[in-house]
Amino acid sequence: MNLQLSDNDMHKQTSDIIVRGHKNITIALAMVMFILLSVACSGRKKIVGEAITERDSLPIMETKGVSTLISDSGIIRYRLQAEDWRVFDKKKPPYWAFEEGVYLETFDTLFQMEANIKADTAYYYEKQKLWKLMGNVVIRNLKGEKFNTELLYWDQNTEKVYSDRFIRIEQPDRIITGRGFDSNQQMTKYTIHKPEGIFYLEDNGVVAADTTQTVQITQTN
Repeated sequence: MNLQLSDNDMHKQTSDIIVRGHKNITIALAMVMFILLSVACSGRKKIVGEAITERDSLPIMETKGVSTLISDSGIIRYRLQAEDWRVFDKKKPPYWAFEEGVYLETFDTLFQMEANIKADTAYYYEKQKLWKLMGNVVIRNLKGEKFNTELLYWDQNTEKVYSDRFIRIEQPDRIITGRGFDSNQQMTKYTIHKPEGIFYLEDNGVVAADTTQTVQITQTN
């Protein structure tokens, strides 16, 4: 049996093949464009994400050789001195960093100094009004007492100073050691929760140890 196609039938088949070819090419081009756009958007998101992450890790401010007065509600509260002061506003929570040491002098409402604090490293969490002092932390009050510890917190909201670490207090006539400590921010009323020893200073400079003291040590004036 011989099958013959008319010119019209051949033209129709040729047109169908061309149309199908155009459709396949259009679909292929659309897929390629979609893939390219997806890759581009993904790359852009990655770049933007990396930029945001990098911004979050950078300080908004960095100052060298700082000496300034800090006020609260219009009243000067303390003097701050530091070699390096950085402010991280995008951290959670935001904080100030003093990683090369800090020196603080606290004042009363009449601008009279109450105590001074020195630490190797310090962080201030502005929203909480909380200081975290680390390393060799040394505090002196107006009575001449000297406090040494390795970690100290100063909560300005409650006006309390506290630590759960070893504490050493030098008084004119004795040295007190222990663990766990809290005080008012003037460092005049304080408690050592776990005393470890009291060492009395004698006239000839010899230190006599008192090992019978086992109760909390509280200073109230």
